[in-house]
Amino acid sequence: MLEKEKLKCYDTTSLLIGIGYEIHHYLGSGLLEIVYKDAFMYELKSKNILFEREKQYDIKYKDIILPHRFFADFVIDQNVILEIKAQEGGIADEQLAQTINYLKISGCPVGLIINFSKLKLQVKRVVY
Repeated sequence: MLEKEKLKCYDTTSLLIGIGYEIHHYLGSGLLEIVYKDAFMYELKSKNILFEREKQYDIKYKDIILPHRFFADFVIDQNVILEIKAQEGGIADEQLAQTINYLKISGCPVGLIINFSKLKLQVKRVVY
């Protein structure tokens, strides 16, 4: 089995990482997170990639749905959660834990955290 066949959603995550590098190359670092999200939305639309932005998920606790929900930045092809960051300190453990929780609640198998704040793009692939 090829290495890429072992990775869940390999083609989708590779495409998203490529888009991230393209955006980072064009815009650079230091902008607000919302700017990078807008650029990602433009690229996803222009490539006819199925996505939802700010997708809302309910959080079930025992036998109730909690009043607070979470919103994934992007959900791609109903399989990959994409979280966009512009954090000067880099991708923090809390963001990794948050993405793992998003995967648990959403049922998506893979998450990507892409941080645009550094001179070099930071990418973290998360599998649940």
